[in-house]
Amino acid sequence: MKSSSTIDDVAKAAGVARVTVSRVLNNGANVRPETRERVRKAVEALGYSVNQQARALASGAARQIMLIHAHSPDLEPNSYYNSGLELGALRGCSSLGFDLVARAVDPDDDDRFRLLASIIERERPAGLILSPPLSDDIDFIAIAQDAGVGVVAVSAGERARGRVLAVGIDERAAGHAVGRHLTLLGHRSVGYVKGPHEHRSAALRYTGFLEALREANIAVEPWTATGDFTFRSGVEAAEQLLRGDTGVTAIACANDDMAAGVMLALHRAGRDIPGAISVTGFDDTPMSEVVWPPLTTIRQPIKDLTERAVHLLGENRPNDDVQHELLPFELVIRESTARPPLQGPA
Repeated sequence: MKSSSTIDDVAKAAGVARVTVSRVLNNGANVRPETRERVRKAVEALGYSVNQQARALASGAARQIMLIHAHSPDLEPNSYYNSGLELGALRGCSSLGFDLVARAVDPDDDDRFRLLASIIERERPAGLILSPPLSDDIDFIAIAQDAGVGVVAVSAGERARGRVLAVGIDERAAGHAVGRHLTLLGHRSVGYVKGPHEHRSAALRYTGFLEALREANIAVEPWTATGDFTFRSGVEAAEQLLRGDTGVTAIACANDDMAAGVMLALHRAGRDIPGAISVTGFDDTPMSEVVWPPLTTIRQPIKDLTERAVHLLGENRPNDDVQHELLPFELVIRESTARPPLQGPA
């Protein structure tokens, strides 16, 4: 028996992911009985105790993990994404015996560095989890690292992943999956509604999307617009598309909120979805199943991202550890995509 066993040791012995171990320890749902029993046997064999990680992270009086949301006061928040991040982090904190505190910081505020330094000095968190685009802000990350606080960046771009512990999905591969789905259906004239310029993971989605088009021998650049992840920006992008003679038969969006906005504008203009134009999103929010038609989208494990981030902090790794962990994503095909009009079998 190993009194210093970690959750990684348990996961390896049971042949499961660390998130699965956490769910078993917390009596969570969505775990097969045989998997649950295998994890429990591994815990017993290794003498693993949840409190070991909590003690390693505590290193004094700090009892808080802080999740910092990026939120601009001029934009409507992405409530599903933010709540998913919080629920996953709360799940992780509960398994380690820590409290979760959430703070909102405007990524465009020139005073954000002073604000973060003040928060760290006042609240002394045991670790920070940063959501995008703050997870790509190298100077913002450095403030926490210089103060000796552990940081995990969620859905960070390539530059930040070279500086800090990070967890996310393969955004490039996810964007490629969307592009490949549309080209296999036979679409050749496509559009894309991008995310904000500073959101590097969203940029990777578009890069992967372009790669899929090139693999399908589509040399023409797709029609593009840039949104801010809000429903309104999706509406505005589609209205811009409709004003031009683009010939676009499919439009992909960097998140579900913008895709829903695109669909509203197309419905208003009398464009059938997917008969006249196919639409895809990204995130697989609950809304993606209730819009009409239901939305083809990428399902990313938002809750699992921050749950894993908490456990990375719980391992008390040094700040120069720049491991980047990838969690699985899934392309969910629903009724919003089909072959383009007047197209034979793909």
